[in-house]
Amino acid sequence: MIIRPKVNQFAILFTLKGSIAKRIALRALMVTLLASAIVLVEMLHPSNFTKVNATPFTLLGLSLSIFMNFRNNACYDRWYEARKAWGEVIVHVRSVIRETHVIRESAQRRLLLLNLCGFAHALNARLRREDEAAASAEWITPQHDAQVPDYSGRILQTVGQQCSDLHEAGVLSEWRYMLLANHLTSLTQAQAVCERIKNTPLPFPYTLLLHRTIYLFCILLPFAMAEPLGWLTPLFTAIVSYTFFGLDAIADELEDPFGRDENDLPTDALVRGIERDILSELGTEPLPPALKPVDYVLS
Repeated sequence: MIIRPKVNQFAILFTLKGSIAKRIALRALMVTLLASAIVLVEMLHPSNFTKVNATPFTLLGLSLSIFMNFRNNACYDRWYEARKAWGEVIVHVRSVIRETHVIRESAQRRLLLLNLCGFAHALNARLRREDEAAASAEWITPQHDAQVPDYSGRILQTVGQQCSDLHEAGVLSEWRYMLLANHLTSLTQAQAVCERIKNTPLPFPYTLLLHRTIYLFCILLPFAMAEPLGWLTPLFTAIVSYTFFGLDAIADELEDPFGRDENDLPTDALVRGIERDILSELGTEPLPPALKPVDYVLS
């Protein structure tokens, strides 16, 4: 569903979409211009730079790298856990599709499965702070009050009530009803995991300290490199600032994996996959096309 084509060497060097370069270009440019100005000052007044050396920056750079590694790992863990939660949603929706084959009344089964599809659309909108009711309106029956605090949960509640009614009518056996109830519980758990990630960012002091340290390091580094490297200083400063600013920006994107940034989870594609599975099971033709990567990025 989200397999990207193999990246060739040309794309690695020059592809901008999906790259972090656009977000950090202005910051890296400003630091590079500052480095050029510092080199010019060093050439005009070399005596002011005789006692400046790179030793403190070596120690600071090592500490900064370790700290950035901690934050980036924490942000990636959030991104990957969110992806696993959406994987759970897909697994349990497909399981419900399989378990409901015993429902002979096609209208009842269609209503139940379309409500599940509406749940996926509503959850996607909920995690993006968008209108859940509007996102799921064409799928669910009956419609609910848009002001309900947990709109996605209300849809699952409706599906659970439909399963209960089918069980009381003798359409679903006791054990099959329990299986369906367990799948709905697992969908609720997956929703709770996604909401925990969405509503619990990394502690702000970590992010603030890292931002400040990166800026201080990149701004002060040219003072140590101006004398030994001369006009090569802006080049090396640009490389260092690209690396540090880039890692920082990537962590910012991965910390909240449910948005619309290019490196966020492709939840639209995941929801479209659920939609295709359900519509295919209901015999709807033609199916909506699967979403494919564009320039190595899938929304």
